[in-house]
Amino acid sequence: MGNPSCEKPPGGSRGEVTEVNQARRYQTDDAVKLLLRRFYTLQGERVEAYRLFEEGHRAYLSSGPHYDFLRYRQLVHEITLAFSGISQEILQIKEQLQAEHGRPELAQHLSRVQQKEKEKLELTAQLQLARQNVQDQPGVPAHQQEVQELKYKLIKTIEAISEILQDLKYDSEEAE
Repeated sequence: MGNPSCEKPPGGSRGEVTEVNQARRYQTDDAVKLLLRRFYTLQGERVEAYRLFEEGHRAYLSSGPHYDFLRYRQLVHEITLAFSGISQEILQIKEQLQAEHGRPELAQHLSRVQQKEKEKLELTAQLQLARQNVQDQPGVPAHQQEVQELKYKLIKTIEAISEILQDLKYDSEEAE
């Protein structure tokens, strides 16, 4: 039997264990970066979907007073599918960040973004209806007031989303 001081402990040396842990951490860090990159891409897709939604609504309003509802309904359907797909993928990213990569603070930011994006979509739909009411009944001050209130709420919601995204960026860079 050899000299006991020269034998390796079972499972490898302390240095090998540390290297394995570092390699795993780097793999996790790279995976987290990829997940966050995908999240930001999805947010960009969501912004584009909102742009198309607004553009489509303007076209719908310009078709009044005999609105082209069938075309607008098709647009709403397509936008709904896009938002649903984006949300589902973001929920998967959130789950991976939390369960597989031990980053609950990043997952929480994604949850908060999702909640605010839901509010934004609801406010956008309400604002579109309010704009149609203003167009259909231009002499009713309450309709114009509703448009202004909804615009304000929408701006505040967008600001909240931006703040959450800043927090996400900060927390994801902090761990690097």
